[in-house]
Amino acid sequence: MMPIRLFVAATALLLAAACSKGPDVTNGTVPVAAAAAGRGGAQTTAHPPAGQKWTDVVSRTPEGGFRMGNPDAPIKLVEYGSRTCPTCGAFGQTGMRPLEEKYVTAGKVSYEFRDFMVHAPDLGVALLGQCAGAQPFFPILEAMYVGQPPFLEKLEGISKDQAFVSQVQAVSPVAGATMWVDKLGYVDFMKQHGLSETQARACLADPKRIEAVTTLTKHAMDDLEINGTPTFILNGQKLDNQVVWPQIEQALKAAGA
Repeated sequence: MMPIRLFVAATALLLAAACSKGPDVTNGTVPVAAAAAGRGGAQTTAHPPAGQKWTDVVSRTPEGGFRMGNPDAPIKLVEYGSRTCPTCGAFGQTGMRPLEEKYVTAGKVSYEFRDFMVHAPDLGVALLGQCAGAQPFFPILEAMYVGQPPFLEKLEGISKDQAFVSQVQAVSPVAGATMWVDKLGYVDFMKQHGLSETQARACLADPKRIEAVTTLTKHAMDDLEINGTPTFILNGQKLDNQVVWPQIEQALKAAGA
């Protein structure tokens, strides 16, 4: 498979996407220690809109991710993840529910997911995962992670199919992304989760969506020195070598969650 830096660069060149200054990973927050010291006040007692829980409040962020929870939460957790990364999948399978139910629901923690491309199929899978919009974003993300094992098994087998890999490498990265998701069965997967095939294929061919996903990964690599998934950032500070739920929960508690 094409190395991710070459894959992202090729896609960006194909789209002639202009690269601006990378996103501010802090998202206007303060370091962990300061956030813990400054707890209290209106932010920690804020309530979600009437008839909703904080886990129902989802929006796209200026940085290109999707955030769940209180936008003014004093503790902000950001994950750069790949939907075909087994370690990301393990976090999604074991950590997303307790993160949402114990911390996001309370209004003190917001959780933002930013797609980061690691493997060749990731562009198409990310596009499909974002296609339905903000409200279904996290249920689809969790479903992708819970259902990840058979897709990874398929991916391993297809990656050894030199004829298919050569076909993908002979076309544009955008066309290749569609070939990967078709071969792996992700379009059919999305049809089972409320997305029509027409909608799915429109998203896979949408230059603005493609540019947004590839630019997000490029900025993460170039400006934030993110080179693997999952990478978690808590109130602007990268959590080095912390990738499983017990470690992330410990960091959240240390920050005052």
